Amino acid sequence: MKRAKILMGAVLLCLCLAGCGEPETIPVSVDEPLPDSQTVVITCAGDCTLGTDAAFGGITLPKELELQGGDYSYFLRNVLPYFAGDDLTMVNLEGTLTDRGVRLDKTYAFRGAPDYTQILTQGSVEAVTLANNHSLDYGDVSMQDTKRYLDEAGIHWVEGLHTKVATFSDVKVGMVGLNALSSAAANQLPKAMAQVKDAGAELILVQFHWGIEGEHYPTQGQIALAHQAVDLGADLVIGHHPHVLQGLEQYKGRMIVYSLGNFCFGGNQNPRDKDTMIYRQTFTLGESGVTDWNNYCVIPCSISSTPERNNYQPTPVYGEEGRRIKEKIQTFSNQLGAIRIRFQSDIY
Repeated sequence: MKRAKILMGAVLLCLCLAGCGEPETIPVSVDEPLPDSQTVVITCAGDCTLGTDAAFGGITLPKELELQGGDYSYFLRNVLPYFAGDDLTMVNLEGTLTDRGVRLDKTYAFRGAPDYTQILTQGSVEAVTLANNHSLDYGDVSMQDTKRYLDEAGIHWVEGLHTKVATFSDVKVGMVGLNALSSAAANQLPKAMAQVKDAGAELILVQFHWGIEGEHYPTQGQIALAHQAVDLGADLVIGHHPHVLQGLEQYKGRMIVYSLGNFCFGGNQNPRDKDTMIYRQTFTLGESGVTDWNNYCVIPCSISSTPERNNYQPTPVYGEEGRRIKEKIQTFSNQLGAIRIRFQSDIY
């Protein structure tokens, strides 16, 4: 497990270094699994745009890196206790990592330097989905380069029918990422699910890029696709693209997170809505597969450690601001069914 290699995570604020347990607890280690069972801890966060649009001025993400003396660890430092204390952290990488290609003629096109993969590795992110509307912002070559640099950094990536099964904590986790802004996603989903099952996945995580920007409630199309994924065997469904938070739903015992919002987001220097969250779940598996889908928690965060602007440093939020974000997420979730969201308690 990653917690063995990052000992300092046990010291950093003593923050939720493993399964969340009851919402009011903040444990620093995972309970020993029951005989003949295994646990795996998965953490997910939203849109990470590690770069900028060429037209942006001011303090962009690359400029912030320069101000920080080239310290790649700056960006995910405040959430590292969560990311380092699990088995798998996965985010949506929304943009390209390349120094080649021609900018597409679109409103926003995002590009970062190839070495920005170090933001992910130093932030203890093991996997990303590239299934979004910015992975080709500098043409086909930009997608090819992004995949190559991720491979060289040892970061797993998924996109469309390029699925992945990797082992974490002795559990084979199947990862699927689909861009549901395209109608192809509904047709790709059954085949993608079959691929990871055929590759021996014991637990399946599905990520969708979907919905309407700025909307806090999922469309009927999102809901139908999420339910289809669960019906096909998904153990967890994660969504992004609206750039704001949406609610959570429990369907057939499985959790669906419709939008995690922005996270380490170089796509806007000062968005009005800086609210975001980390979603964390501990799965218990027995001989027949997953036996517990309810051991999860939500950690309210801001995309910035300062309210004045976006400084590209997502940070957990506590106190009154934390309670405000919790109430917001709970309100959005109330429209999706009777569910009491499990939040990590305030520690201040």
